[in-house]
Amino acid sequence: MTTSAEIAAHSEHAAEANARMVTKLFFRLLPVQIMRAVVGAVNSLVVAFFTSNFISSIALSAWALFGPIDLLMGALATVLVAGSQVICGRYMGRNEEDGMQAIFALDVAVSLLIGVVLNAVLLLAGLFDLTAPFVADTAVRSEFNTLLIGISFDMVPFILGQQFYAFLSLEQQNKRATLASLATIAATVASCFFLIVVADLGALGLGLSPSVSNWIVLILLGSYFTTEKATMRLGFKGIDFSHLKEVILIGLPAALMPAYQTLRGIIVNGIIMAYVGAVGLSAFAASNSLLNLFWAIPAGMQAVCRILFSMYMGEEDRRSLVDTMRVNVFRCIPLMCVVVAGIIALAHPLTLIFFRDQADPVFEMTVHAFRILPLCMPLSTFCMGFTAYGQAADKHVLLHVDTVFDGVICVAGFSALLIPLMGIDGLYWANVLNGVVCVSIFFIYAAIVGKRFPRTMEQLMVVPEGFGAPDCNRLDISVHTVDEAVRASKEVHNFCIEHGVGSQKAYFSALCMEEMAVNVIEHGFVKDSKRHSADIRVVYTDDDLILRIKDDCVPFDPDTRRKLFDPDDPIKNIGVHLVYKIADEIEYRHTLGMNVLTMHIAHEKR
Repeated sequence: MTTSAEIAAHSEHAAEANARMVTKLFFRLLPVQIMRAVVGAVNSLVVAFFTSNFISSIALSAWALFGPIDLLMGALATVLVAGSQVICGRYMGRNEEDGMQAIFALDVAVSLLIGVVLNAVLLLAGLFDLTAPFVADTAVRSEFNTLLIGISFDMVPFILGQQFYAFLSLEQQNKRATLASLATIAATVASCFFLIVVADLGALGLGLSPSVSNWIVLILLGSYFTTEKATMRLGFKGIDFSHLKEVILIGLPAALMPAYQTLRGIIVNGIIMAYVGAVGLSAFAASNSLLNLFWAIPAGMQAVCRILFSMYMGEEDRRSLVDTMRVNVFRCIPLMCVVVAGIIALAHPLTLIFFRDQADPVFEMTVHAFRILPLCMPLSTFCMGFTAYGQAADKHVLLHVDTVFDGVICVAGFSALLIPLMGIDGLYWANVLNGVVCVSIFFIYAAIVGKRFPRTMEQLMVVPEGFGAPDCNRLDISVHTVDEAVRASKEVHNFCIEHGVGSQKAYFSALCMEEMAVNVIEHGFVKDSKRHSADIRVVYTDDDLILRIKDDCVPFDPDTRRKLFDPDDPIKNIGVHLVYKIADEIEYRHTLGMNVLTMHIAHEKR
């Protein structure tokens, strides 16, 4: 029998291996998510540059008026991205491809419908001067109407493109997503140059530029979902509109943030104008335009958290769920602290990008912005990670409370108190205090629900007691060599016997695990020079034994290998054939760069 000390040692070893695997997966997904977030900030800078230098200040005002519509587009896209990605991730964790396809088809259909409707509304508004009640200045309104005509054609590719980006991550198509991100920036620069500078189309060119670039990128992204490699395929087969309510419910808190930020902006701008003046707005706007590039880092971290949390919720993998949050807190926050230190150290040269006259009050205000505002980033990284977990775990009330405080109450309230006392610095510190309060909300929530101050990550996350298999019914082992796999099979056998499983089923369960683990080690580990491990999990339920082997090797489907040989040949690939005869159900999937093989073996009590 396995001693308690041996069980504890193996459990600790498996926990460390699982943490390494989660960390590796997290940072493999991170670059493309950051790149995706950077694209929007860079494109805004590109458009602003061409507008201010090659059209007119009136066109720039028209572009500013488009801001609320841009926020609406982003909010609608966010609802669909967050909701669909979370639900699809759960299906992925449960290995239910039909469910993934149904959510993907629903997401594409709704995105297309919203894009067409917005296209028609903006086109009609621009053509028939329906903006008169909102824009009094006739010169600005003329430019705004022309802008709306051009940019109306961006509605479909923008909203649909955001969905394709999200689903490409689930398909593990990071290279294609990165290429699309770079292509978006290149296409925006090229289209702005040819439509605004060369063709001299003015506001129409300003509107058409993002439309052209986003259509190009949409084709690049969408073409993957027509290939045989894609798990989810373009089309409306299997679409189920009953999921739409759940998609909206999950995605709504994240989408409400732009609305709250708009309200917050109106309040704060009024306070700044009353106590500081336009110079304060200029300093805040200039610093924000550059800081948006750095905000792409925590935004990318949040996107990765949402993907992994959703998948692990579907798998009911308690350990990986908590490990993901640990990566966010203990790896991502220190990384953001380094970024923040760099921004603060470069505050003076960064300000010189926007203002040359160091005697102008706006210069010193902008320097202060670069020294204070970045302090929000580590705090926001914490909150964004917990927000992603809340979306995956359906903690809707908590998310709405946090969104209201983060979006309006804290920044506006602290600004009203501090700006009259400290000038524009009061706004900067108000944002930092907002981060402190929002972090506190998650601790207070955990303390209320858990009825004690949280002392562990699980307690802070408020992971439900019944989520995942309890420790007593679960065995975790990490193996690196064939000898370790052989020894692990003995532990699996002992685990089964200790849980009352019949000796024959216990023997076959251990045999299945050993055969497949050795298969991974002998065929997967040798494909490259990287360090790999095969993480084994055995879960005992009343009905069956669940044996799962997870590794980060190249894609390797044992069923494909089995079918390469004559099934009647008793010698060729005998181990894999034997496993497929013993197991009642075998599932394989390659998800986010991980091979996941799950075997179910029905058991009977002794």
